[in-house]
Amino acid sequence: MTLLETVNLSKSYGAFPALDRVSVVVREGELVSVVGPNGAGKTTLVNLLTGLLKPTSGEVLFRGRNIAGMGPVELADRGLARAFQLIQIFPRLTVGETIAAAVISRQRKRWRLFSRLAADEEVYRRAAEIADIFGLGRRLDTLAAVLSQGEKKLLDVASAFALEPSVILLDEPTSGVSTAEKHGIMKTLVGAAARADVKAIVLVEHDMDLVATYSNRIVALAAGQVLADLPPDRFFADPRLVETVIGKRKDR
Repeated sequence: MTLLETVNLSKSYGAFPALDRVSVVVREGELVSVVGPNGAGKTTLVNLLTGLLKPTSGEVLFRGRNIAGMGPVELADRGLARAFQLIQIFPRLTVGETIAAAVISRQRKRWRLFSRLAADEEVYRRAAEIADIFGLGRRLDTLAAVLSQGEKKLLDVASAFALEPSVILLDEPTSGVSTAEKHGIMKTLVGAAARADVKAIVLVEHDMDLVATYSNRIVALAAGQVLADLPPDRFFADPRLVETVIGKRKDR
């Protein structure tokens, strides 16, 4: 079943085509990684998928409906969410309050003040459940700003999971994290998705080891166009393709 799809999606800034007729399909049960060198169009694609940008032309379809240009709040209500690094916006909130803010948004209780979050037993119970899924259950009362980098990454994604999405977009969820922690974080994210009944994940990632390990398909972008859309075994069997994606020069 197709959940998320782009059809001839293009985005230009003046005469510069940041994305050019990109067509991608994300189906139920898939983790699709989007890869490419700097300037390939990865961030533009994610911003179009999550409604932060409007396309110059083409469509973004979610469950068959055109959602191009819808804002992230409406898209989250429809079941498409993105990790937005809330801890950078609200560094003085605790882990529990950060997740609870997303729970409140999902439950359409946006008029409540953060000072009342702890008094709302339903909200705080749900926030605690989500924190447990991400291994943050013992950190509920800890300020987000003092977490380790790996814990901050998990909290970012936990907040997106609190929106109860059917599709979640993760933009380099392990960036800035030590190599030793990266696989642990990805295993937690994939396991949490299964427990939360997330139907599909779109992952933007530059770490090719993670891409090889966790992807069902790999969409490679270059110069704003789709260079390849392949399962991992076929993608990594093409050394020239891999070199292009990770930015190395081709052999002369």
